[in-house]
Amino acid sequence: MQFNSLEFMIFFPAVLAVYFVIPKKLRHIWLLIASYYFYMSWNAAYAALIGIVTVSTYAAGLLIGKSRSNGQKPKKTVVAFCTVIVLGILAFYKYGNFAISIADTIARLLFGTSVESRLNLILPVGISFYTFQAIGYVIDVYRGEMEAEKNFIRYALFVSFFPQLVAGPIERSKNLLKQMRHIEEIRLWNIKRITSGAILMVWGLFMKMVIADRAAIVVNTVFDSYRIYGSTELILGAAGFAVQIYCDFASYSTIAIGAARIMGFDLMENFRAPYLAKSIEDFWDRWHISLTKWFTDYLYIPLGGSRKGKIRKYINIMIVFLVSGLWHGADWSFVVWGGIHGIYRIMEECLKPAGSKIADKLKIRTECASWKLLRIAVTFVLVTFAWIFFRASSVAEAFDYIRRIVSRPTPWVLFDGGLLNIGLSGLELNILVIGLVMLFAVDMIRIRKNLKIDELLFSQNMYFEWGFIILLIVMIFVFGEYGYAFDAQQFIYFQF
Repeated sequence: MQFNSLEFMIFFPAVLAVYFVIPKKLRHIWLLIASYYFYMSWNAAYAALIGIVTVSTYAAGLLIGKSRSNGQKPKKTVVAFCTVIVLGILAFYKYGNFAISIADTIARLLFGTSVESRLNLILPVGISFYTFQAIGYVIDVYRGEMEAEKNFIRYALFVSFFPQLVAGPIERSKNLLKQMRHIEEIRLWNIKRITSGAILMVWGLFMKMVIADRAAIVVNTVFDSYRIYGSTELILGAAGFAVQIYCDFASYSTIAIGAARIMGFDLMENFRAPYLAKSIEDFWDRWHISLTKWFTDYLYIPLGGSRKGKIRKYINIMIVFLVSGLWHGADWSFVVWGGIHGIYRIMEECLKPAGSKIADKLKIRTECASWKLLRIAVTFVLVTFAWIFFRASSVAEAFDYIRRIVSRPTPWVLFDGGLLNIGLSGLELNILVIGLVMLFAVDMIRIRKNLKIDELLFSQNMYFEWGFIILLIVMIFVFGEYGYAFDAQQFIYFQF
C-alpha cells in the first residue's frame, strides 16, 4: 500500500476514524493492528520477520534492563547476540544473492568453476529501516539512554508504526517510543496540529506525483537508452535523477511526518533542503538525516570517531560511507557511490585549511551571495556525479555513461527541440519546471527563514494559506502522474 494509492486514501481516514473515538487505552492496540495490516498489504508472510525482530529486540531490552536494575553491568553479549539475529535476517534477505555472486566470481578466478545460483527471495519492503530502528533501541537501552520497554504491544508499535515503517525516517526510541508511552495523554482534536499534518501530506504528494514521477520519465528514458544520447541529454538525465530521488524520498518522509502528526506524534525531520548545501559535509547534515545520525551514533563514534587522530578519523569516515552504500543496495555500484562520498568528505577535511588560506590571500569574500552560490553549485555537481553510480545498473554502465558525457558533446539539443526526445512533451517539461521553481522557493524559505512549509503557511493570511493548499491539490489531480500507466512509480526507497 503506497501513500499515493487509492487504497491508502481509504485506509488512512478509516484508521483515523476509529483512532479518534476509541477509548484511550486501546489506541496503541488499534495502531498496531493498522500497522501490521498496512505492511501485510505487500506480503503477508513477511510480517513474521517484523515479529521476529520485535521479539528479539524486546527480549534483549528486558534482559539489559533487568541487569541494570539488579546493579549489574549489562552484558555486551546480549547486544551482540541480538544484533547478530537482526542483522542476520537483513543480510540473508538483502545480501544473500550478492554473497553468492561474489563467491561465484572468486570460484571462477581461482578454480575455473562456477557456483552460480540464486535464492528465490523477494526483498521485504522496508527491512533496512525497521531493523536499524530496532537495533538502535537495544543499543540505547544498553547505554542507559533509554529505559527498557516492558509493554510488548507498545514496543511492537514502535517497531512497526505504519507512517514511517517502510521508508523512514528511522526513528529513535528516545523520540518516538517516549511519545508512545504517553499515547493516552495525546489530545487528538487539535485543529492546528491536524491542519499542519494535512499540509505536509499534501506537499509530500505534490513532490512525489507532480515532480518526482514526472522527472522519473526523463530519467528512465535517458538511462535505459543512454547509448543513443549525447552529453546534454545525459547530463540532464543525471540531474533529473538528483531531482527524482530527492523529491521521491523526501516526499515519503514528509507524508509520514504529516500522517503521524495528525495522530499526535512528532517524527524527526529527515530532509532539510539538501541541494542548497554548501559542502558535502553540509549535504549529509541535510540528506536522510535519520540515517546519517544513526551511522554517526552507532558506527562512527564506536569506531573512534575523530578521537584517535586524523588518519583513524579518515578511515572511520570511509568505513561509514562504504557501509552506507551497502545499506542502500546489494550491488557494487552502491558501494562505489558510498566510496565516492567518503572520498569527497576526506578531501574536504584535508583541503579545508589550504582553502581558507587561499581565500585570504586572494581576498575572496566568503560571506557574499556569489561565493555561497558557487559552493552550492559545486556541491550539487559533485553529488549529481555520484548519483550516476547509484542509478546505473552496474559500475561498468556508470563509467560508460560518464565517458559518453565527456566524449559526445551535443549543446545544440538545447535549441533545436532535441529535449523533446527524452520522454516529456513541451507542456510536460514546463509543468516540471514550474514544480521545481515551487520546490526551490519552499527550500529557500526553509533555509533563510527556518520555516517548514506548514509554518510558512500558518504565518500568512488565511486566504493565501488555503489558496496555496487548494493550488497544490488541483496540481496533484490535474498534473500528477498516476493511474494504470504509472503503477510502476513506487517510492524509490522501498527497495532498500
